Amino acid sequence: MTESSLDSHFAQWKERETIAEAMIPLIGKLYREHNIVTSIYGRALVNQSVIDILRIHKFARQVTQSGVSVQETYRILKALSALDLGPARIDLGKLAVRYDGKVTVEEYVRQAVSNIIGRRESPLPQPQDVVLYGFGRIGRLLARLLVEKSGGGDLLRLRAIVVRPGKDAGDLEKRASLLRRDSVHGHFNGAITVDAERQALIANGNFIQVIYAKSPTEIDYTSYGIHNAILIDNTGIWRDQAGLEQHLSGRGIDRVLLTAPGKGDIKNVVFGINHQDTDGEKVVSAASCTTNAIVPVLKVVNEQFGVRSGHVETVHSYTNDQNLLDNYHKGDRRGRSAPMNMVITETGAAKAVAKALPELAGKLTGNAIRVPTPNISLAILNLNLGRETSVEELNEFLRDAALNSDLKKQIDFVKSPEVVSTDFVGSRHAGVVDAEATIVDGDRCVLYVWYDNEFGYSCQVVRVVQYMAGIRYIAIPSE
Repeated sequence: MTESSLDSHFAQWKERETIAEAMIPLIGKLYREHNIVTSIYGRALVNQSVIDILRIHKFARQVTQSGVSVQETYRILKALSALDLGPARIDLGKLAVRYDGKVTVEEYVRQAVSNIIGRRESPLPQPQDVVLYGFGRIGRLLARLLVEKSGGGDLLRLRAIVVRPGKDAGDLEKRASLLRRDSVHGHFNGAITVDAERQALIANGNFIQVIYAKSPTEIDYTSYGIHNAILIDNTGIWRDQAGLEQHLSGRGIDRVLLTAPGKGDIKNVVFGINHQDTDGEKVVSAASCTTNAIVPVLKVVNEQFGVRSGHVETVHSYTNDQNLLDNYHKGDRRGRSAPMNMVITETGAAKAVAKALPELAGKLTGNAIRVPTPNISLAILNLNLGRETSVEELNEFLRDAALNSDLKKQIDFVKSPEVVSTDFVGSRHAGVVDAEATIVDGDRCVLYVWYDNEFGYSCQVVRVVQYMAGIRYIAIPSE
């Protein structure tokens, strides 16, 4: 390779970096002032670094099989920034690919967003208060997401976190530290300060009251200025109607969302599948991380190929429910050291599928293996289909579902012979189909679906909260 060729590659990279840097303030302004989230084939650009933006462009080129350059999306973004727009979700990648050059970019963009020009009203008449009951692994990730999505402050607002009474004077600082730093998910993206006098955390300007309480029934949320809140119970202490309804007895709480499978008649919802089941319900469940990961894939496969029967095996990272060292545990095998053992245990995910997809009731069995990793799990779907197919047909169908279907935020798709579990830390999708691992033999297939059982699941929970709050966005381009 000649010296001039080397210089050319580096010059092109610097040009792309410069353009990505210029995109950041435009992306931020559209988000904060207009409630517009820009993305490229489903990958949000808000709060991304220069390298992240370039990486998202690279992803689009690899997966869509049609190029989309940072130069093209920047032209679209500049044209958007010159207009008076209302709240929306705008995919720059799809707009760029569909531009045919018959009119100017400015005219093309104006036509594409004509239905939101001058439409400045917020999706909500007033901000929706949110309370986190519990502040463990899922609770802290939900806090990160809710703060990230505070935007202009007129949608979801994390108002309070409820925890057990502190054991020492440094309790508030310790909880702030756990929010700032995470061994799996890295540093909090922003600044957190502790207001010890008012017992609060201030995260990126969001004032979050920390409430110490032994029971849901002893809290008057209205005394903190919290009204008609959606409470997210991430403790797992109560999973039935009677237990969770205790939250409703505290003044200021309107609805309750459980971050675990609900028992009895509680609706178990997977966003993108049956989230409409939350309508009119005071207490609902966001099901489990595994249920969220597999149900979207099962739904599209069943609709396209039919699923006669199957078995779901989950290879799941260990959780706080297990012991670091061998000790008593009420569950079979779970008392053995989590970091040292693979532990065969039960999963309710296969049965839970029927609550979201009644058409698959009785067709699936399931089991789980807890393994010595702190995060990222893998669901193996061994399915007997309604017709014969091929690896190529099945993978192409799932790739298209990940890019273009209504479930594109739930289903992701990767085609690489080198990916391993840590590559999926921070994935915002419910599950990621590993195309290189797909096996097909006539009408039988085996699908491997990775999922971030912490962060990906938390993203699904927040989507349910947004729906419960009544937040709806216009998608551009329309699907």
